[in-house]
Amino acid sequence: MSDYTPQKEETEDELYEHYAFTAEKGQSPLRIDKYLMNFVENATRSKIQAAAKSGNIYVNGTPVKSNYKVKGNDVIKVLFAHPPYENLLVGENIPIDIVYEDDDLLVVNKPAGMVVHPGHGNYSGTLINALIYHFDNLPENSSGRPGLVHRIDKDTSGLLVVAKTEEAMAHLSFQFAEKTSEREYVAIVWGNVEEEEGTVEGNIGRHPKNRLQNTVFYGDDADKGKAAVTHYKVIERLGYVTLVSCKLETGRTHQIRVHMKHIGHTLFNDERYGGEKILKGTTFTKYKQFVDNCFKILPRQALHAKTLGFEHPRTKEFMRFNTEIPEDMQQCIDKWKQYVKHQEIDE
Repeated sequence: MSDYTPQKEETEDELYEHYAFTAEKGQSPLRIDKYLMNFVENATRSKIQAAAKSGNIYVNGTPVKSNYKVKGNDVIKVLFAHPPYENLLVGENIPIDIVYEDDDLLVVNKPAGMVVHPGHGNYSGTLINALIYHFDNLPENSSGRPGLVHRIDKDTSGLLVVAKTEEAMAHLSFQFAEKTSEREYVAIVWGNVEEEEGTVEGNIGRHPKNRLQNTVFYGDDADKGKAAVTHYKVIERLGYVTLVSCKLETGRTHQIRVHMKHIGHTLFNDERYGGEKILKGTTFTKYKQFVDNCFKILPRQALHAKTLGFEHPRTKEFMRFNTEIPEDMQQCIDKWKQYVKHQEIDE
């Protein structure tokens, strides 16, 4: 298993992101720029090659070029320069879709494509950049991120709650930790989900061979990772895909994406987990064209955080918010409905 320890190192001039890996014993020879594409999120091959050219990729303590072939047990260290951290948290006049707001908190409907907080490869245009432009003195969470109680993936759309006071931050964070908040997502998944409803339980952690993915640990490895529970329910069957509701009992990174893949129903057009391939259906060219058109309409994983519920930190009232399924996802659903209807007519 690869050993992975992302760190940050500060120098006199700039801040570096430091990634360290130990290649697994059975690693077959592979160019280091290709190898690192599976380990460093948002790092393009050209960026990796530039780091190598600058002498910032080391193997066993020695700088290497981008064509170096990684072998088993190689110790790899990568340094990527980025702007000083304080410059990352700059307010930007980015519109925010605010569903609800009071003196203690706000509920935001995040569009797909927006990163929640700055990080490697995403130093601007994030939700936090927008929040600190529009709101003063937001409290910081345990990771130093203003207002952020929880997060959703870049290409997932939907609801987030943001704290405006220290008291709200503490109270809301406690609810998420204690699993008393309510989070329901809507997803399109590959395949016909046979059971009308069910629960997926399985510890989730970093995939040992692809650090950009998470995976479910089972068998002899079942005690690795962190406990995760997802409850799902079929909303509508659409031929070779199914529209499902997923309720989170825990909130692990990529939880729904990982759990649904684990039971054989990868999210539609989820590129990171293989859902951008045609996983179910016929071999006819016409069908392939239909699916490709769906991918163009919905160029992301088919996942929307539709419902969010929590106890208000001051009034103690339980509040529940709902959003409409976004247009790109709804258009994709409508196309699959039409496809099923045409199939029934043909039969």
